[in-house]
Amino acid sequence: MPDLDLDRLRDVAAAAAREGGRVIREARGAASARAKGPGDWVTEVDLASERAIGALLGRATPEIPVHGEETGGAAEGRRWLVDPLDGTTNFIHGFWAVGVSVALLEGGEVLVGAIDAPLLGTTWHAARGGGALVEDADGPRPCRVSDRSPDQAIVGTGFPFRRKGLLDRYLAVMVRALGRFEDLRRPGAASLDLAWVAAGVLDGFFELGLGPWDVAAGALLVREAGGVVTDWDGGDGWLGGDIVAGPPEVHGALLELVRG
Repeated sequence: MPDLDLDRLRDVAAAAAREGGRVIREARGAASARAKGPGDWVTEVDLASERAIGALLGRATPEIPVHGEETGGAAEGRRWLVDPLDGTTNFIHGFWAVGVSVALLEGGEVLVGAIDAPLLGTTWHAARGGGALVEDADGPRPCRVSDRSPDQAIVGTGFPFRRKGLLDRYLAVMVRALGRFEDLRRPGAASLDLAWVAAGVLDGFFELGLGPWDVAAGALLVREAGGVVTDWDGGDGWLGGDIVAGPPEVHGALLELVRG
């Protein structure tokens, strides 16, 4: 996109994700929750994080609308896509695996993305064609997917707990994955799972039924770190929430499993 400074927008996304992370850290242990649906929770912290992120994005890029998981917004065209607290159930229970995800989309293409893990002191960010970075107490450094073989791979996943009708399909794949890979992990925050794939911590990731705000930034991270991201049919529909991601060899093995 010739009219966009992706390096600047990457910095804006990272700053916005960290701003949401600040809200989460300051509110830790003080949140009440209400159910949006079975197993689907929202707290005042989700909403406060989304407001803080939206305010920062509004100041930095007033010409770009924002779509937040909790409050909605622009659903097409150029827009920011925000998950203000990924892993709300983890947050309620005091489990540290929570993330904040901010991505810039142009139609169905992700241009920049950032994920902050506020309880871990780590931020990942990427721009299309510009690589992916991770920043923590050791400073910034490039992200690169792992080069482990499928037999040695530790693969992240998530259960489709909100959509019980997907369980039979998912469980069949999970059983095959346990036989194919060394082991599976399920921390409960898809944004972090994808960031860990990009950084070579996890060796792949698969899940069904996610929201686009769960996967947009993380998928860009994986691709910019040398990985492959598709939907469960091997196509480009992963923003719909059925996602397979990993280094090329592990992604290929995962795709064989999910196709049955």
